[in-house]
Amino acid sequence: MTTLITRAAIAHLPTKFGDFQIVVYLDAHQREQVALTCGDLVGSEPILVRLHSECLTGDIFGSHRCDCGEQLAAALTAIQHERRGVLLYLRQEGRGIGLVNKIRAYALQQQGLDTVDANRALGLPDDMRDYGVAAAILRDLGITTTRLLTNNPAKITGLERHGIVVRERVPLQAPANAYSAPYLLTKQLRMGHLLDARTLEGVE
Repeated sequence: MTTLITRAAIAHLPTKFGDFQIVVYLDAHQREQVALTCGDLVGSEPILVRLHSECLTGDIFGSHRCDCGEQLAAALTAIQHERRGVLLYLRQEGRGIGLVNKIRAYALQQQGLDTVDANRALGLPDDMRDYGVAAAILRDLGITTTRLLTNNPAKITGLERHGIVVRERVPLQAPANAYSAPYLLTKQLRMGHLLDARTLEGVE
């Protein structure tokens, strides 16, 4: 059986959110996957976990088209608040379609398509992500039971399919803006994300 991940490097990482250990893994395709860990992960209590898919535009450039940057900051803050948890930064840009196709999808959205129909117009699935690597990293960290920071039920089923128990879903909803509100509404209505519709109303 192919090894899904190999632990490659680990170091202390002080950040504006607090102190973490950064653990870098190589997956079977030699892509670098990252775990930021906080506190003692040993024990029977479920660990607070965030699976965060890479988003260059939102995480780095502060794009208003999505809520990714805000979710990343909120997750790191929540983990530090509990003094115990893990954020996995997964190399799955654009729900797995890659940066080039993501920007092509943005161009189609400018013409009136939503995020789902833009992917389909490019001949791509709505969501190409897989959570086998995430599950393998969690097991390497000694984690088998989690409290998952997510609005996306597919992440719960994705982890559980690979043997990780999700004991609780912890909502993680960022405020909407005029650009992100249609995107978030599409995720709620067409992709089954568990969002509070009241936060999407009246955004101009």
